[in-house]
Amino acid sequence: MSQAVAQTQPAPQGRGDLDAIRKEGLTGRQLRMARRVAQKHGLAPTSDFDAVRLLRDRGVDPFQRANMLEVMPENARKAGEDSEERVQLPQTVPAGRQAQLPSTEVGPRGISPSERRQREIMEIQRDISRRRRRKSLQLMVRLAFFVMLPTLLAGYYYYRVATPMYAATSEFLILQADATTGSPLGGLLSGTQFATNQDSIAVQSYLQSKDAMVRLDADTGFAAHFSQEGIDPIQRLPEAASTEATYKIYKKYVKIGYDPTEGVIKMEVAAADPAVAAQFSTQLIAYAEERVDELSRRKRDDAMKSARESLEQAKEERREAQERLVRLQEGTVVDPEAVIGTLRTQISTYELQLQEKELQLAALLDNARPNQARVDGVQADIDRLNALLDRLNARMTEARSDGLSLAADTAQVQMAQADLATADLFLQSALQNEKQTELEANRQVRYLTTSVRPVAPQDPSYPRAFENTILVFLILSGAYLMISLTGAILREQVSS
Repeated sequence: MSQAVAQTQPAPQGRGDLDAIRKEGLTGRQLRMARRVAQKHGLAPTSDFDAVRLLRDRGVDPFQRANMLEVMPENARKAGEDSEERVQLPQTVPAGRQAQLPSTEVGPRGISPSERRQREIMEIQRDISRRRRRKSLQLMVRLAFFVMLPTLLAGYYYYRVATPMYAATSEFLILQADATTGSPLGGLLSGTQFATNQDSIAVQSYLQSKDAMVRLDADTGFAAHFSQEGIDPIQRLPEAASTEATYKIYKKYVKIGYDPTEGVIKMEVAAADPAVAAQFSTQLIAYAEERVDELSRRKRDDAMKSARESLEQAKEERREAQERLVRLQEGTVVDPEAVIGTLRTQISTYELQLQEKELQLAALLDNARPNQARVDGVQADIDRLNALLDRLNARMTEARSDGLSLAADTAQVQMAQADLATADLFLQSALQNEKQTELEANRQVRYLTTSVRPVAPQDPSYPRAFENTILVFLILSGAYLMISLTGAILREQVSS
């Protein structure tokens, strides 16, 4: 006991050191680690602060990482060796060594270790609360700077600064001319939007094109309207702006949509003046109507062009066949077939007379004593008939100076007449096709009808201050949340 008292006597001498250590604000975890390091070095501190003092007196830093890491493995190793080498029996405390018991020393201010531990826990809780409040304050500051302040600026702009825009809405659709067709599928689809789907898409593309914007600017002064001083700087178009900058404003304030289920084209045109908005909308509808007429006219022209070309070709072929027939008739006789028919009739008549003369000669020769004079006369008639038949046959097959005979002329005339008949059939078919194509072209006519005409509005449609402000808030909140999560994940990855 005297030795224990002797060991605890130097504590009052270092009371000033203990007070200084208390003022360092060490945490409970650091103090517990200091006591464990002191026990490892064989010291007998009376308190956690005394353990820190004793270790520092020996030149050992109780909070060095290496000392902290050596505490648990060393204790575990000693515990393992003791369990293997010694028998677990009650042991006596060696003389001259103080028992390792909790200290009952009361501090200089009369504070027990339990009270001091409670105070330390309270300090830790207060420190955690301060950190939470500080982090919450930092979060609120960041939210106010990155989210709330831009949202307030956007709301101020939409409510106070932004120029009100008046939107004129209109609806129109493209229809096909009513017609009766022989095809059941054609009659089924002729009255639906599928028959004019491509034309509607073409008109929508044209109204959204730069060509329509340039034409609208030239006719109604689109760029000049959005360049006037009464429009706020954000929406105002700079003076002498390029075509691309004007086209951006055009796409922003001219919105066109096509509904394929109903075949209706919906258009909304916004401007700073309601009358100007209605004027812009009416002018664009006129452009759309002209484009529809142009598309229909082009379709009719393309359909009629081929039919007319076929008709002209059939006329030319018939004219050529007719001219060939006329040339053949002029080169020979008017009607070779009639001449050949006459010759054939004469040949048949003379052949009958020749047969009669031959029979008469045979009858004369049957007499025992024929009359020679009559026989010679009949024989002379037969000779004359044969010579006449030879001349007639030669006339039919005789070649002229051009190397053609009457029979060849007849054959060519017959072929020319057949060609002329064929050309007549082609001409009739081409005429019928031209008439049918003209009817079909008239059935393919498209026309634009306006179901909802643009009217100058009385109340502004834009800006939608509340919706736009909420949208800005949501966008900024989402961006801040994504950036915060990304930063937290990166910090965690780097620290690990």
